[in-house]
Formats: sequence, structure tokens, C-alpha cells
Amino acid sequence: MITDKFLKGRQGVELGYEERIAIEQAVSEVRVIPPRTLLIEAGKPLRHSVFIIEGMMCRYISDRDGLRQLVGLHLPGDFIDLHSYILNRLEHDIASLTEARIALVPHDRIRPLVADPELGRKLWFSTLLDAAMHRVWLFRLGRLDAMGRVAHFLCETDARLRAVGMSDGHRFALDLTQTDLAEICGVTSIHMNRILRQLREEGLCTYRQSFVEMIRSDLLARRGQFDDGYLYLDDDVVRATKPAFAGLDT
Repeated sequence: MITDKFLKGRQGVELGYEERIAIEQAVSEVRVIPPRTLLIEAGKPLRHSVFIIEGMMCRYISDRDGLRQLVGLHLPGDFIDLHSYILNRLEHDIASLTEARIALVPHDRIRPLVADPELGRKLWFSTLLDAAMHRVWLFRLGRLDAMGRVAHFLCETDARLRAVGMSDGHRFALDLTQTDLAEICGVTSIHMNRILRQLREEGLCTYRQSFVEMIRSDLLARRGQFDDGYLYLDDDVVRATKPAFAGLDT
């Protein structure tokens, strides 16, 4: 099923078979888009929401010089813009970072989905989870130093991928450039190179050939002040690698 990763591994909102069927029947089109492709432009009217089946996409806002600040990263299983069903437009752009396979769900087909009390609650949970991650994204950029931002981001990405079965808690694929990571963490590409080297030299993690290896995820989490509570992971997902998140005292 193309929705098998949607809300997978989240507390109390695992979708049932019939609920997944209902969402999939609402899909009007499945499309593959190339990497680095603008999909949604800020301010443009929207008539559908986008669900990621494969690949990675991002939200970003560009300044008047065309330099962008990433404000969100989206992974397989994410409904990128479910809230556009209510807003009808977005105040930011959305683009692919890698090749992505997406499903389009017209807004008029979302209406009967949210009318179902239980499924509507789960779709609402998806948008609230998005908001929780955005708040922590602001904390990361505003309060952590450069290395802390990178450490936190890598821990967060590992946790999100664990939830959908794409990380074993020790190693995961991250097909992003150092420039992408710099834009996510609000540093220059040169500084990002230094940070990744320092994380490697300190034996915390490595990032080589699009793979991240979490060597000491406990210390990496401590360095980034990372606590996965805002991700609302199912207890089974947390228990699989709980030592990585225990005792995050400074």
C-alpha cells in the first residue's frame, strides 16, 4: 500500500486497513518528480494535498536575494501540506530534494475523510505533529550552537526514519548534500564541513556517501539536547533504541 508509512510508529494513531484504503481511494494521481524540483509555489491557489511515498522534500522561504532558509524536511509517509485543505494556499515553497514519488489527494476528496470522526482525528494528529516539529525546528535554530543544531537534526531524522522502518537506530540513508544540511541548520557549507569532521573525530557519528552512522547516539543526543517526546513515537519504536535517548543531562 502506498500509505503504509503514514502515521506508522506514532502513539495511538496507527491507521487500520480500511482507513488506509479510504485514503488511497482518494488519491487522484501518483507522480514521480525529479530532484531539485519546485512543486508548490508560495501564494498559489491549491486544490490538492501531497503525500510522499518515496524520497525527501522540503519547505523553504527565500529572501529577496534568492537565498533560501529551509523550514521543514519531509520524509516518506508525510502528508506535506494537509493543512492546505483549509488554507487553500501556503506562505512557503515546497520542492523535492531527491527524486520523489508522490500521491496527490484533491481537497474535495479530503472532505469525506475528515468527516469520519476517527480518521479525521488521525489526519488532525498529522497536522499537529507537523506543528510540533516546526516549533522544535525554531528552538534548534534559535537556541543551539552550530554543532548542536546538526546533532539535533541527525537525531531527529534517525528517530523519524526509525518510526517508518527506514533506520535501525544505528545507520540510515540521507541523500542530502552538505549545502542542504547547511540550509537546514542555518550555517555555511564550509562550516558544515567542519562540523561533520568534528563529529567524526569525536566518535559521535559519520556521514559518508549519503549514509549516516550513529556511532554514539547517546552522546550525539546529549550534544544536541535532543528528546524525542515531541515526535510522539510509539513505545515499541522508542524501546528499540531507548539507550540512545536516556539520561540527557548536560
